Amino acid sequence: MLFKTLLFSFGLISVHAASVLPIKRQSSTQDHPNITDTDILNFALTLEHLENAFYTTSLQNLTAANFTKAGFAPAVREFYEQVSEHEMTHVANLTTILGSQAVQPCTYNFGINNNVSTFVAISDMLETIGTSAYIGAAHYIQNQALLTTAAAILAVEARHSTWINNAVRGGNPWSTAYDTPLDLNQVFTLASSVIASCPSNNTAIPVIANPPLTVTPATANPGENITVSFTSPTGGAVNGTGLFAAFLSGITPTFIPLGSGNGTFTVTIPPQLRGFVYLAITNSSSAADDTVTVAGPAFFNFAFNANNTITPLKN
Repeated sequence: MLFKTLLFSFGLISVHAASVLPIKRQSSTQDHPNITDTDILNFALTLEHLENAFYTTSLQNLTAANFTKAGFAPAVREFYEQVSEHEMTHVANLTTILGSQAVQPCTYNFGINNNVSTFVAISDMLETIGTSAYIGAAHYIQNQALLTTAAAILAVEARHSTWINNAVRGGNPWSTAYDTPLDLNQVFTLASSVIASCPSNNTAIPVIANPPLTVTPATANPGENITVSFTSPTGGAVNGTGLFAAFLSGITPTFIPLGSGNGTFTVTIPPQLRGFVYLAITNSSSAADDTVTVAGPAFFNFAFNANNTITPLKN
């Protein structure tokens, strides 16, 4: 229960100093048409800086005794140290490739408060989002050598996600037969929730955060009703006619019409969903990329056991 509640509060932290955050550069008819390999690498580096800061600062404040008191075996913190080293290596490698064009780290607000359970829950989400980010960004990369580097990082992010959700938290090691790709703005919507500000001289990246999506109750499971609320990209409430709740799981989204309303709608979570799921609001019932995303995504972890039954995670 803590995990889902945490994720939605995590996703609604406000973003300040928007003028120095990545900006959007895309047409309304084509998804990020002018994006370059440098843009994609800096987008990846932005995420790697975030993960690197998360693990470095958190593990400085969370001792082995803290993990033991929280009920975790000593090896858990030791493996987290290795995860931290991986993220540091990713930062160093991407920075070297980009040279003088590399973005610098931002200032973050993770809200850990020296709580091991919160740290573990957020790490679970970050590694899952990182995996989805690399999958979604892959088709933008033109240089084959860079694509190989991105694929190598993707594989490690997925291994991190598997270890945390299964070995550390006692949940499923995977979600479906396919991992879920996210488009660039969708990823940044989730990541920007913990970015307080970025250096003013950072290279601008052509992405922007979508309007946030609020889900109530945050602890709902498949088959249960949730209330979703959001504002239009220009501000203010919106009528849901022509809009859809897109549940992104694997490579085949599930679309549910919102119907009429005033920015707040009731939706039933599809009962078949399991594992990591993203919920976005789209104006299409057949696509779910940045060109059709109206709000979100929000993040769910419908953890399940070997019998495919929804099960609570260890916190």
